[in-house]
Amino acid sequence: MNPALASALILLGALVLFVSERVRHDLVAFFALIACLIAGLVSPAEAFAGFADPAVIAVAAVLVVGRAIELSGAASVVAGRIIPPGAPFAIRLASLLLVGALLSAFMNNIAALVITMPIATEIARSARRSPAATLMPLAFSTILGGMTTLIGTPANLILSSVRETRLGAPFGFFTMTPAGTAVALVGLAYLTLLGWRLLPSRGGEVSDGKPPWRVYELEIREEVFDLAELRKQLRRSGARILATFRVLERMEGIEHLLPQDRLLVLSRENQWSIAAKSGLASDVTIDRDPDAVTARVVVAYGSPLIGMGYDEVRTKSLQQLQVVAVGPRVAKEWIQLVDMRIGPGDQLYIRGSQRVLGAFCAGARLLEIDRHDPVPTARAQASKILAIFAAAIGAIVGFGLSPALAFTAAAVLIAALRLLPGEEIYRSIDWSVIVLLAAMIPVGQSFEHSGAAAIAAQWLGQLLGGMPLIAVLAVLCAMTLFLSIFLNNVATAIIMGPLAIDAANLLHVSPDAALLAVLIGASSDFLTPIGHQNNLLVMGPGGYRFSDYARMGAPLVVIVVACAALTLSLLYA
Repeated sequence: MNPALASALILLGALVLFVSERVRHDLVAFFALIACLIAGLVSPAEAFAGFADPAVIAVAAVLVVGRAIELSGAASVVAGRIIPPGAPFAIRLASLLLVGALLSAFMNNIAALVITMPIATEIARSARRSPAATLMPLAFSTILGGMTTLIGTPANLILSSVRETRLGAPFGFFTMTPAGTAVALVGLAYLTLLGWRLLPSRGGEVSDGKPPWRVYELEIREEVFDLAELRKQLRRSGARILATFRVLERMEGIEHLLPQDRLLVLSRENQWSIAAKSGLASDVTIDRDPDAVTARVVVAYGSPLIGMGYDEVRTKSLQQLQVVAVGPRVAKEWIQLVDMRIGPGDQLYIRGSQRVLGAFCAGARLLEIDRHDPVPTARAQASKILAIFAAAIGAIVGFGLSPALAFTAAAVLIAALRLLPGEEIYRSIDWSVIVLLAAMIPVGQSFEHSGAAAIAAQWLGQLLGGMPLIAVLAVLCAMTLFLSIFLNNVATAIIMGPLAIDAANLLHVSPDAALLAVLIGASSDFLTPIGHQNNLLVMGPGGYRFSDYARMGAPLVVIVVACAALTLSLLYA
């Protein structure tokens, strides 16, 4: 088979698997790599070269340094001080979005959301609005901020590596800052003035003060209950039965409940109140500690709790915290809580002391929604971490050191000085992203070396020939953005980077302008909740539906593409 055709078919097959969401993205990348090996597009010696690529090493090191900054509490303090507490809603929202964008320019997007999400909920609550008014704009702002520096997203580092391979030198740390900042500022202005007004007010803690829905279990202790009568009684108390269980098996069609039968219950009230009203019992003992609070949290991607049972929270907190209820996902599963496993995006209701809860949530990558107890800031430790981080950036900007070397040195120094707990060093790295990067780099190179990229570039050159520079850049940005809806933005950057350079050479435009158009497009999926992890994480707490993202995101996409094309055409005319 023709190598170019084989490469194109492999990428098409990978695209289908990516879109299906039935196979993990990192596994899809390995499938594509193996297919390239079988087709002879990648040699055995090249197959695992991606793991040694400087961009992959830089991404891993940046994640370690960013996690150290996150756990130090320094970023939380900065966020809390920049956002004025008594200002009108519009000013507080604008400040929040600006802080989210600034943080995501220098640390992981998810970490920026972890730090600012509780503040977003508090701003909505104090303004008597639904969290829907602040959470999606915040998620979008953390995505916009990622396009402003070299380390803003892994895709930026990949495109820098592509530039080094094809043009002889990587991007500078702030090469993308002028265009990225212009796009981010225009996007933030839209989100502040108009975007949030396009969102529906539903879900979460809405302005009428009603608490959110929660799911928990209650038990029959001594009496025999008529199920129909109990359903009516619970409904009058503000709860409903989702499922009944007897000896770990779900029961259907029964009329009476016996001692030790268990009920899966949905309610806005806690289990102790409902148990007292209905004569049922709860396994969860209420903590009478005056310092104890219940926090509703969202499980972020990369949390060490993913895949574990709910009782692991008690174990890992040394019996100081417990999950007292969970979010609505369980209501759809209809299985007992003991059989459920924690997944990304799940909501948990965790009770315990404020001090322990704040520290545990930061370490376990849990995003607090209803309560915000920032991790106490160790000033000396935070100062050292920030100094190391600033030194790494200074070495890149001032001395031309590669990001891989600078941030690896920073990560090693942080580990050597014990500024990050030992167990957090490897846990802070999103290994699925690292594997995806390392596997897709040879696949992307095969697309280029087989001639498929040159053929696609010729087709694109014919399509764009004769168009003004602003139109060429707008099409490149829009194409990348559209592809990122279906692909991970890293995979999108690997495919579109070489294609953009080839098309730029054919059209006699600046390759840097084309690459930066791709960089902005790869970081601009505002149309779906699945396009970026931050979009998905706010979906449950904000009560959003799939279509809500396009409702607010579609105008933002148009603004981003237009602003990027205009800015880049002025910079590279």
